[in-house]
Amino acid sequence: MKVAVIQMAYGEGADEPVADRAERAAGLVREHGPGHDLVVLPELWSAGGFAAKEWQERSQPLVPGELPQALVPLAAAVRDVGAVLHTGSVVERSEEAGPEGRHLWNTSVVLGPDGEVAATYRKIHRFGFGGGEPVLMEAGADVVVTDLPAPADALTTGLSTCYDLRFPELYRLQVDLGAELLVVPAAWPAPRVEAWRLLLRARAIENQCFVVACNTAGEHAGVAMGGRSAVVDPWGTVLAEAGTEEEVLSVELDTGQVATARRDFPVLGDRRL
Repeated sequence: MKVAVIQMAYGEGADEPVADRAERAAGLVREHGPGHDLVVLPELWSAGGFAAKEWQERSQPLVPGELPQALVPLAAAVRDVGAVLHTGSVVERSEEAGPEGRHLWNTSVVLGPDGEVAATYRKIHRFGFGGGEPVLMEAGADVVVTDLPAPADALTTGLSTCYDLRFPELYRLQVDLGAELLVVPAAWPAPRVEAWRLLLRARAIENQCFVVACNTAGEHAGVAMGGRSAVVDPWGTVLAEAGTEEEVLSVELDTGQVATARRDFPVLGDRRL
């Protein structure tokens, strides 16, 4: 299975509306997606991971049969390319309030090659320590493991987002549900990028899964982003890693490695908890 990881870079500001970002993202998918089975974008590229003051304005409704504005150009792009697209995440706006009375969610959407929604995931762990996501957004409740549509159907896939990476119990649950590939879009800042790099390898090693992780570059509301998107195999080997600027990784996954790793070093069978 061939994967493209598009590490977008951008700044913030009123001169960069959602529609313009969406067109640029679609252009990157058209440019780099051909020949790939799965293409991955970063978290909150349309709204800005640290631009909390703009989330309400840049939020998008997500209702059955209707794509958010930011994803319409992407749907057209994947139909042209013929790949499955993990669109990173958008700020979803729901008419009905969640359990904590809020209407915003950090939601990932996966589009099939027909441009239709194939899977969604609402971010479970909200980052902010009393600000940002915990104040403005609802927490997702569902662990999502899915069989992506062809041509990205070779590995059962677990979906998570950025800060989720710090909570290993989520990934254990995903493995129990059959995950072989963990896809992690992020808006991870530069000051903590070494934690990002370490945790990606840890999640791959301990769960004997491939990890495909797409971070952002540039700045979010003045916060320098860490880049260092990466693809890691089930042994913890980094197959490819981006730098700190906008960059695209193209990696062929040997999908049989998951079964081989779990057979040759059957650590998961020794779990006691």
